[in-house]
Amino acid sequence: MRTPVMEVLRKSRSEVRAAVMDDYSRRCAGFSWGEARGWLDGLPGGAGLNIAHEAVDRHATGTQGERTALRWLGKQGRQRDISYRELASLSSRFANVLGELGVPPGAGVFLLAGRIPELYVAVLGALKHTAVVTPLFSAFGPEPIVTRMTLGEGRVLVTTASLYRRKIAPIRDRLGALEHVLVVRDDDGELPEDTHDLVARLDAASDVYTIPATDDETPALLHFTSGTTGKPKGALHVHQAVVAHYATARFALDLRPEDIYWCTADPGWVTGTSYGIIAPLCIGATLVVDEAEFDAEHWYDVLESEGVTVWYTAPTAIRMMMRGGSERARSRRYPALRFIASVGEPLNPQAVHWGVEAFGLPIHDNWWQTETGGIMIANFASLDIRPGAMGKPLPGIQAGVLRHLPDGGVEEVTRYGEEGELALRVGWPSMFRTYLNEDARYRRCFVDGWYLTGDLVRRDPEDYYWFVGRADDMIKSAGHLIGPFEVESALMEHPAVAEVGVIGKPDPVIGEIVKAFVALKPGFVSDESLRRELLGFARRRLGPAVAPKEIDIQSSLPRTRSGKIMRRLLKARELGLPEGDTSTLESAR
Repeated sequence: MRTPVMEVLRKSRSEVRAAVMDDYSRRCAGFSWGEARGWLDGLPGGAGLNIAHEAVDRHATGTQGERTALRWLGKQGRQRDISYRELASLSSRFANVLGELGVPPGAGVFLLAGRIPELYVAVLGALKHTAVVTPLFSAFGPEPIVTRMTLGEGRVLVTTASLYRRKIAPIRDRLGALEHVLVVRDDDGELPEDTHDLVARLDAASDVYTIPATDDETPALLHFTSGTTGKPKGALHVHQAVVAHYATARFALDLRPEDIYWCTADPGWVTGTSYGIIAPLCIGATLVVDEAEFDAEHWYDVLESEGVTVWYTAPTAIRMMMRGGSERARSRRYPALRFIASVGEPLNPQAVHWGVEAFGLPIHDNWWQTETGGIMIANFASLDIRPGAMGKPLPGIQAGVLRHLPDGGVEEVTRYGEEGELALRVGWPSMFRTYLNEDARYRRCFVDGWYLTGDLVRRDPEDYYWFVGRADDMIKSAGHLIGPFEVESALMEHPAVAEVGVIGKPDPVIGEIVKAFVALKPGFVSDESLRRELLGFARRRLGPAVAPKEIDIQSSLPRTRSGKIMRRLLKARELGLPEGDTSTLESAR
């Protein structure tokens, strides 16, 4: 007989003692980022702090070197285990390949591939070489790729032969900074022209590599997040971020060296890099890497057969699994599974309860952003869960709820339950250091020593934080943060389109879908054929994850007096809300 849900949500004393965050108040009171830095080794001879050294090289010697670092599950049933010692060797080979190609430190290395071993080797090898690493979502269409590689001045691209032929070859002449393409053969065709065979280059390279001195502020990772207007923003992180990656994996995910850990996020997104590569390897855990796309039965298979102990996934995936009921999950056995966490968008209370019904474990929501670089607020293993809450701030993180003042300053909201903007006191190691080439926009993110997150929250008397909504027009779809302007710009390239407005339409499974409202140029007729053509056009330009799922063709779009399309009014009409009052829009997200 299963334990009642509320009993599971209330932690027993033995569970509290067993969790890494055994005493929340004590941990917060006695914690410092200097202490957390001491948990890491640093480069030999005091040469600084390098992410790849902490993730692989420091584990590669002694008995830990034979521990499986990465267990790869291929689509065709193949499996490959890579030890920490082998991963250290392979990543050093990749660093030497970059050196042989004349790639200097600080150069942009982009990766466009699915979850294949070579991607993980390349990320770590590029970090050893102190290149700036940017993984791209492999489902991106050509326009998002061009935009990001142009902004990030990508000089090296690691991809597969099939992706190169489909997505890079047609646009390579638009990638002015690109000098070298390293290809993993995944089809029967010839090696694409003007590319390098990555596996052959790795085999020929030396596995001896000395990581250069790496200052804390050496750029390491460039992650793109779209804004509501303009091009995607490039948030730059430094090697010091590894201190937060390690500490937050311990505290928020309760991760330990003996764990078998599975993060389902694509490495093209920040979660898939920070917690799908760096953090678990820094801990010394075994990382499960599943190449296949989502399928509920397959996921149950992985959890059961691989003995996963800690599972980090997304609310969209959880809701899709919920649609099949809890019986499918209960038909399996997961004796090793002890902790489930979720991120990407708010996790509704029903999902928390479903976790107990399906797995005998609640799902622990947590919150962070591309800009924060690591988890900032979490439901910890040792604390009671409040279903629907974001959780509490991590040790070393001071959060606040702010009200904006007319003079441009801010003040803290002290009354419990009152809404305001979530803000974080600056100074944590994984805080982004700039928006690439947009210093003014970066400075606007900070007021009076606070980082302004753009998320609206409230705080309860027990200091749990609750998400209210976004303070801007960003669309959260299946865990992806999508900027309306990027979608609008792509649709505007169609010869029939005069203007476009894009909103997020609430969806019970993926949070929001992208919906576009289009006005046509004179001479074009609105019909079903054209609507389908526009859907296909956007999908080819943007990829299926970003392109709109619905398009409405209208005679005109609402505008402000200054000529800006009123997205909020479009959303009010879509939801059937009074057009003169859009104050309830955020609660509909």
